[in-house]
Amino acid sequence: MVELDNLKLEIKNFEEPLSELKASLDLENKANRIAELSRLMEEPGFWDDPAKSQKDSQLLGDLKNDVQGFADLENKYNDMLDLIDMANDENDESMIPEIRSDFDGFKQKFDEMRTATLLSEKYDDANAIVNINAGAGGTESCDWASMLYRMYSKWADRHGFKIDELDMLPGDEAGIKSVEFQVNGLNAYGFLKSEKGVHRLVRISPFNAQGKRQTSFVSVDVMPDIEDDIDIEIKNDDIRIDTYRSSGAGGQHINKTSSAIRITHFPTGIVVTCQNERSQFQNKDKAMQILKSKLYMLAKENNAEKLSEIRGEVKDNAWGSQIRSYFLQPYQLVKDLRTDFEMAQADSVLDGNIDPFINAYLKWMATKNKENSDLR
Repeated sequence: MVELDNLKLEIKNFEEPLSELKASLDLENKANRIAELSRLMEEPGFWDDPAKSQKDSQLLGDLKNDVQGFADLENKYNDMLDLIDMANDENDESMIPEIRSDFDGFKQKFDEMRTATLLSEKYDDANAIVNINAGAGGTESCDWASMLYRMYSKWADRHGFKIDELDMLPGDEAGIKSVEFQVNGLNAYGFLKSEKGVHRLVRISPFNAQGKRQTSFVSVDVMPDIEDDIDIEIKNDDIRIDTYRSSGAGGQHINKTSSAIRITHFPTGIVVTCQNERSQFQNKDKAMQILKSKLYMLAKENNAEKLSEIRGEVKDNAWGSQIRSYFLQPYQLVKDLRTDFEMAQADSVLDGNIDPFINAYLKWMATKNKENSDLR
């Protein structure tokens, strides 16, 4: 049948790209690393160091997901071809919608996995530290910040990533003024670096008695969680360390002690806070690690004017500086102003379906980097 033959030709066009993807994913080395980590986990004393064992367990799970993900993709490819041959043998056109649906899912998954191979920059494979700050818009902006926090939490759940909340400041009436959290998982930073910048929301505000449309802004800053022992000197005179009572979750202990830490770095104006850990010492260590990571990324550029680029082109939380706009009324549309990629299903995006925007950004950046390389 002509339609089945054409569909088979479309699917067969992925034969070579699938082989290229397999090579790019470096599955053989990942399989070897899986075997090595599995052996380590069986050794006595593996769980004696909770931090290291948790990190290794997370890495093992991420590697297995990569290997299994490609295996599933390859099996789907072969299954579709088998279904077409079966439909042709039985002269059964009723199977075409099912095969086309499978093909759509295959293409989406293929695109996601291929895009992940674009993560080649240093620290792309690291955990991500995300900071969300409400900007212009008052209570509406605080509510928008909480919506974005929910969006990234949903996205992390989809990918099997774990979120650790480091600091949160609730809004006066609703939502949150700011929140800093860590997304733990392989390539978390590489994916989420696309979210750095100002996000604009347009909707009928539930906080506006007149039912008027309102625009609000929230900034999102993303940094890699650099766990290496970074050679960054921080002078005691350059910082101020404040302790205060934690306001987030954590039960009775977290609310009874002044265990939260705020570190202010005077030369750069960087402020880091952490209240997630149980003890003041743990919060101080984590806050210092985050500060060193930020200073390291700044020093790598060796140019203070590029701080906004390193920290995600975070600009003023106001009109004209946004990287992405979300329209909920009078129509639904989410549009990225860098890549021009857009989706009409705004509710789906706010439920964590941001992979299409991440994919578009990584492809856009790869193109820009190639153009810059050609100009050198």
